[in-house]
Amino acid sequence: MPLRDAPNIVMGHGGGGAMSGELIEHLFLPAFGAAADTELGDSAVLPLGDLRLAFSTDSFVVKPLVFPGGSIGDLAVNGTVNDLAMSGARPIALSTAFILEEGTALAEIARIAEAVGTAALAAEVRLVTGDTKVVDTGHGDGIFINTAGIGLVPEGVDIRPQRARPGDMVLVSGEIGLHGIAVLSCREGLEFGTTLCSDTAPLHGLVAAMLATGTDVHVLRDPTRGGMGASLNEIARAASVGVELDELAIPVPVGVRDACGLLGLDPLYVANEGKLVAFVPPADADRVLDAMHAHPLGAHAAIVGHCVAEHPGMVVARTALGGTRVVDLPAGEQLPRIC
Repeated sequence: MPLRDAPNIVMGHGGGGAMSGELIEHLFLPAFGAAADTELGDSAVLPLGDLRLAFSTDSFVVKPLVFPGGSIGDLAVNGTVNDLAMSGARPIALSTAFILEEGTALAEIARIAEAVGTAALAAEVRLVTGDTKVVDTGHGDGIFINTAGIGLVPEGVDIRPQRARPGDMVLVSGEIGLHGIAVLSCREGLEFGTTLCSDTAPLHGLVAAMLATGTDVHVLRDPTRGGMGASLNEIARAASVGVELDELAIPVPVGVRDACGLLGLDPLYVANEGKLVAFVPPADADRVLDAMHAHPLGAHAAIVGHCVAEHPGMVVARTALGGTRVVDLPAGEQLPRIC
């Protein structure tokens, strides 16, 4: 198994990059056998009579538990809500499972649980079932949370990575890199001359506004672990298309750009928790962009690239100097424990 020659799990296997993909492709899928679904989207769309249900699950192990702009509680709700939204679904209900380390203060657990409830109300989803487990001191990290969710996919909506086509325009809903840098600055005690806050937010309202234009949106993806770079590579490989980006068009906040320059990071690989990437037909791109601009979570949306038939499965970026560079799938992750 080409798992980067590692006989044991390392942090990179959880980073959403090439090592994560290898773990799934060469260990989990063969082990699951015929029971496994192989489309591997953010959520699965399941027929149920005349309805189509979107189903997704996610686990959250971010460190620290509370960071500028949010907490593990916000992420646990918004992360799963957004995975459902990336299939065009309207989220309905979530489960919540808490894994608690012995010795964690009840006041801290209560603070996180309240954040879960507040985020669920804001996203208009119900918390309908759950579970609690406790592990020995030293065998956890305070609080881990798993959420699973279901949503309804509107009739006629078919959004999945395999639908990207040459000619599609690539849109991003706003400024990238905020979540990863906000968590890193808090965790490591770094200061960059400005306060950066996580962008954690539920995106299903923005998706609904985009779909209300009548556009046949081909692909949606929220670029969390591995950032935009990893998400675009996954889409390019799933659809066997090339993606060409214009680096100058990508909205990167000054604070994120400065922090990445200082730390030697690439903003394209930094995690986001309230942004989406969309692939839409070229004739509809301006209409979708206008709808995004009219929504609070899409005010800084931009067209950042397009799909091509050349170099299938590869993402390239045109730089400010007029050259091009390959935006490859990262091996592991630049910033561990980010969500």
